[in-house]
Amino acid sequence: MKQRIMLLSTVHPATDPRIFYKIAPSLSAHYDVFCALPGAGTNVGFHAFKTISLPYFKGLFARALLCQPVALWNYLRIRPDLVHIFVPELLPLAFLFQWLGTKVIYEVQENLYKKFSIKRYNNAAIYRYLFRYFDRLARRSFHFVFTEKAYLDEYRDLAYPHAVIHNYASVAFIDANKSQQGSISDKPQLFYTGVISLERCFDILVAALSRLKVTYPGIHVHLFGPLRLDQQEMAELPGFEDVRENITFYGYTDLKKALQYAQNAIAGIALLKPVADYPESYTTKLFEYMSLGLPVIASDFLLYREVVEQSECGFCISPYDSDALYQKLSWLIENPDLGRLMGSRGRKSVEKNYNWHKEEGILLSFYKSLLKSERVM
Repeated sequence: MKQRIMLLSTVHPATDPRIFYKIAPSLSAHYDVFCALPGAGTNVGFHAFKTISLPYFKGLFARALLCQPVALWNYLRIRPDLVHIFVPELLPLAFLFQWLGTKVIYEVQENLYKKFSIKRYNNAAIYRYLFRYFDRLARRSFHFVFTEKAYLDEYRDLAYPHAVIHNYASVAFIDANKSQQGSISDKPQLFYTGVISLERCFDILVAALSRLKVTYPGIHVHLFGPLRLDQQEMAELPGFEDVRENITFYGYTDLKKALQYAQNAIAGIALLKPVADYPESYTTKLFEYMSLGLPVIASDFLLYREVVEQSECGFCISPYDSDALYQKLSWLIENPDLGRLMGSRGRKSVEKNYNWHKEEGILLSFYKSLLKSERVM
């Protein structure tokens, strides 16, 4: 029988693109995969892996008290050969898994040592202390997966082998779910996926949009992702009241559904301010936009410039410069053929360099090395 794998998170949504649409399908061809995520047992379709629905709570204390026992019960029911955890709050539970004889992979998707400075909740001093304590213990006990090579600057003292597996775009997934039909709108539209916050330049987008609306009153922005600022903060942004009707907030949306709105977009926005670990971390949306054939407008981080400028697929600008964003968007509206050329170059770059297929090979090789000593019945 196949070895059993449990992919476990108490935070990620049921259709998290990396876990649900990349890692789980990639592993399921070789292992018996159980994907345990909040709400994963409902409305997630049919896949080659099994889903386990966990309860969801926004507060860390509630998750530890009410969600982790459910995760533990399912672990005991399945008794997997390996558990792959995706959030540090599961580290105490992971030590129990290891004590019970299970191999553990701890995936680091952000540098929390830098990220705590901008977190708006679950940021109490006791949480910071516990994270640092268990994170240090994990370095001596578990195997690690990192989504960015830069995180190795922090995690230098690892006792066991690790792997860097970037969160590049799955071209096959994008092609299977992007819109192939429908009319082409003559009104300029923008496409954005991810967290919506001031750190991710929502204020800069609003300022540029308010200027664009003067010339292009029908311009519209489709925003897919959780909102990390309240109504009062938005209302106080210069120009927001002028463009409120030009913005649609969809909230977190299954990427399969969000991709349908990219067809008419003139650009994908991938702007982040240089705070926390952003300058050293790829934003996944960058590669998704490129895979969709959209020109991209990204922050002028060195990491981003190496992708965008070498691929000639868009522009890198200061994430504080709304005038630059306005100018680049105006250029794309006025030069649609050149914009499409940029988009096609981005697509080719993803196919050659920034695709999940390459990362999948690293993932499978890493798993094979960890489980090769396990006896398969």
